[in-house]
Amino acid sequence: MKKILVIHGPNLDLLGKREPAIYGKVTLKEINSALTKLARKRKAALKIFQSNHEGEIVDLIGKSKGKIQGLLINPAAYTHTSVAIRDAIAACGIIAIEVHLSNIYSREEFRQKSLISPVAKGVIMGFGMKSYLLGLEALLDLIDAK
Repeated sequence: MKKILVIHGPNLDLLGKREPAIYGKVTLKEINSALTKLARKRKAALKIFQSNHEGEIVDLIGKSKGKIQGLLINPAAYTHTSVAIRDAIAACGIIAIEVHLSNIYSREEFRQKSLISPVAKGVIMGFGMKSYLLGLEALLDLIDAK
């Protein structure tokens, strides 16, 4: 069975309440439920983690090397600032897909640069919760093709 780590970055625990005009009304619980359902269908196991703390995310990625086949990550605000998360992904050598609910290129200028994208196999953004589902589908297809 394929093992996938899903990481939700800072403030994503506030989904459904936080800026619904940008992020929609979907909650993190609903996203996780949809991901879990899709993973079951594709015979994959998910470990789902959300943190507002960069070091926790870095530690988890580092400890996952050799234990997972892929990483689905929405680094949220850390997308634009975290060399540490970028380096952890690069060091692990696992297939990573970066996802975002909104299109970062249609947002404020400071959000239009991703430090994570260069170490991700692909990026899916702008489709709300569907970004996560498309990301998981792509990740599982990449793993199956290995």
